[in-house]
Amino acid sequence: MTEKKKILIRIGSLRHGGAEKVLVTFLKNLPQDKYEIDLLLNLYSGKYLPEVPDWINILHLHKGEMITTNRPHEIPRKVARVLHEKSLKKFPNLLYKKKLKGKKYDIEFAAIHGMRDEILGSPLKSSKKIVWIHNDLSEVKGYTNDEIKKFFGFDKIMVISEKIEQLFQSLAKNDIEKKKIVRIYNPLDTEEFLAKAEKITINYNFDNTIPTFVSVGTVFPQKGFDRLLRVHKKLLDEGFQHTVLIVGDGYDFENIKKLKSELSVDATATMLGFTDNPYPYFNNADFYILSSRYEGFPTVLFEAITLKKRIISTEVSGAKEMLNDGKLGLIVENSEDGIYKGMKKALSEPESFQKYSDQLKDYEMPFNLENSVNKITSILDEL
Repeated sequence: MTEKKKILIRIGSLRHGGAEKVLVTFLKNLPQDKYEIDLLLNLYSGKYLPEVPDWINILHLHKGEMITTNRPHEIPRKVARVLHEKSLKKFPNLLYKKKLKGKKYDIEFAAIHGMRDEILGSPLKSSKKIVWIHNDLSEVKGYTNDEIKKFFGFDKIMVISEKIEQLFQSLAKNDIEKKKIVRIYNPLDTEEFLAKAEKITINYNFDNTIPTFVSVGTVFPQKGFDRLLRVHKKLLDEGFQHTVLIVGDGYDFENIKKLKSELSVDATATMLGFTDNPYPYFNNADFYILSSRYEGFPTVLFEAITLKKRIISTEVSGAKEMLNDGKLGLIVENSEDGIYKGMKKALSEPESFQKYSDQLKDYEMPFNLENSVNKITSILDEL
């Protein structure tokens, strides 16, 4: 029997984000007999923790929940965590000798772009290094072209959309660097959310007399919920009756909630917070709206397509691929005005969305779970 490949995977936590969900879906579909995996989390928290297969060894630097506020009593813990992580980044030998017990890995894997320096700074010179890029880094603050070029220090750069692939191809300085880039669509489990969508536990009264727009995602500035609420207000002022439902939690939650009150739309816009199962909300809403400023490959569109929703999406990385160049849903300009025009069209000409519904009826997803998992395992096996 061949010896199992030893792999170290690093990610911040397993909170409710797209990259975290994709990683856990991938781990659940990996063959146990081929790999020995240590999953190192900066913070042992997140809703996906229970879903990690029990044969995977989970390690962590800190326990407890993510601290997203600056309440006086929480600041010392927050500072201690940051200093601890910085010192391990500066002196990686401490981490590898103590926490990782001097283990030797064949592959070290940064599951998100934010773990770049931790993996590239590893004292294990013989290990192969992989990174999984889930965001269009040209849109992420602090990522200049020079910063992005540092990713070529990896042996393989896995990217999740055509737009991200083009970005890296444009920055590669030779064929060797170009060969490092590989596009792999996210492994997503269609069966799982079709089954979950049928569960009827919902905590919201849908008004069938007026249209509801649902948006699901972590409440970060990236997701553009502020734009969505301002457009909602503008359309109400113009006499277009409708409701907006935002499902998700995140560090910007209180800011968006405050904005909702400032705009005086508390009666028509609801922030549900986090739910384990957002799919019944998709099912009951009239339209799915993606108001993001940037994305890597918006998993949530895959879910909306699978559930045959009428979709409006800003033009972000992955939207054209997901929506089949606008055949499966309305792609609008990535601006407040774009969102406004899209929602206004949905409210004033709902019949114009029929063509998307017709296309979705028998649509088969080209991105399937098995293909993605096979492609990633073949990379692990070749390195």
